[in-house]
Amino acid sequence: MNQCNVSPVQAKGATSGGRAKRAAAVIETVFVRHRDHLRWLHIAMFLVFLAVIGVPVFLPMPAGDATPLTNYTAFTNYALWGLWFPLVFLSVIFTGRSWCGVFCPMGAAAEWANTIGPKRAIPRWLRWEGTPVVSFLVITILGQTLGVRDHPEAAAEVFGGTMLAAIAVGFLFGRKKRAWCRHMCPIGLLLGVFSRLGAVTFSPRNRLAGGEGYSEKGVCPTMIDLGRKTESRHCIECFRCVSPQAKGGVHMELRKPGAEIEAIRDHHANPVEVWFLFLGTGIALGGFLWLVLPIFQDLRQSLGEWSIDHNWLWLDESGPSWLMSVHPDRNEVFLWLDFFMISGFMLGCMALLGAVLGALTAVSAALSGRAGADVRFGQRFTELGYQYAPVAMVSLVIGLGGKLFDPLRYTPLGEAGVHGLKGALFVIGLLWSIRLGERILARQGVPAFRRWLPLLPGLVGSVAVGLGWWPAIFGL
Repeated sequence: MNQCNVSPVQAKGATSGGRAKRAAAVIETVFVRHRDHLRWLHIAMFLVFLAVIGVPVFLPMPAGDATPLTNYTAFTNYALWGLWFPLVFLSVIFTGRSWCGVFCPMGAAAEWANTIGPKRAIPRWLRWEGTPVVSFLVITILGQTLGVRDHPEAAAEVFGGTMLAAIAVGFLFGRKKRAWCRHMCPIGLLLGVFSRLGAVTFSPRNRLAGGEGYSEKGVCPTMIDLGRKTESRHCIECFRCVSPQAKGGVHMELRKPGAEIEAIRDHHANPVEVWFLFLGTGIALGGFLWLVLPIFQDLRQSLGEWSIDHNWLWLDESGPSWLMSVHPDRNEVFLWLDFFMISGFMLGCMALLGAVLGALTAVSAALSGRAGADVRFGQRFTELGYQYAPVAMVSLVIGLGGKLFDPLRYTPLGEAGVHGLKGALFVIGLLWSIRLGERILARQGVPAFRRWLPLLPGLVGSVAVGLGWWPAIFGL
């Protein structure tokens, strides 16, 4: 009689895999059973959106000693920037882009508008891969020049304007599709990049050959060719493509976080996505640093003096309130000088960090080739660029979502403990990025004993991101 010996490690892996499949099946069944009821959740989220974005505009500004527990406007501000912003990004690790398909009121409103619109063909300019990049950059800069974190009117303009744009795009383009979510949402691409780290994915049971595809046919609202689906980036987890009883179709899977990036070669690695990761991290960093670095004020002072000396007096005039912060009653009035300084500083940080990360990734790709990698330089560059996803995401949460940690200052952790917690989170992101880089190199065929050298530029790049966010992490 033949005996099959199974090691404890193999048995544990099989047990863990079985539990993951059972858990995925349970979640899948619940959502499929109730997916027709999600519209009520969308309506509820739309009402929450109006309450958080619209109501504070009609209320007086909170007093200096107001807290989220004593003032509604302070509460909505914390809910927006201390909870929604950081937690949506962190959620992709555990649930992928579930926010987009289950909760987001903008995507739901766009899809509703599509049911009554003319359903025109999606134009080429909208399908261009750079469209969501431009959308993200414009909204990020506008949010800073308007003071979106400080003024309810600015939040209403940015988020309300984005809502109206989503409805307009949904009304005009596509047939039973979410052209807005796929092609123009300002944070959709960023969430898509980070969703590759996620523990949730949807995969075809019988995958067709040919790799990831785009199709306006079928049930997928974000135009995924479901039979050839290989990546998580565009999937908003609406469960419409899932039929648990069918032998074919798409099903939900639970996987190890980061598994898709570790095997990014099999999941449609995209250079546009990588460059967006570099540039998006850079412009977000610029949006934080202009507020805290003395060099910004020095540059502003120098440019102001230069404008007076050269009779460019219009730079010292305030601009329109829809483009910059003009609140004399709150002692904040931005001039054209401020508008161009903030925009230029953010774009400069974007270009600088993009150049640094691009150069370091190019060095990694070159060293990988010398160490025995099996693909061309361009593909090595694209694959290795994904290793920065964890450190970039953690940096955004710590830097721009720092309000999440504010309540912890009043616990036994104190100020020092909060700084330590932020530092620990960044270290986790850095170590995860290094691990992903090592796994990508392994997939490229680089022998284990030769991977340390191509990993060094990635380590330097991750540390460079950390140094940029140092004031946010340690308050210095």
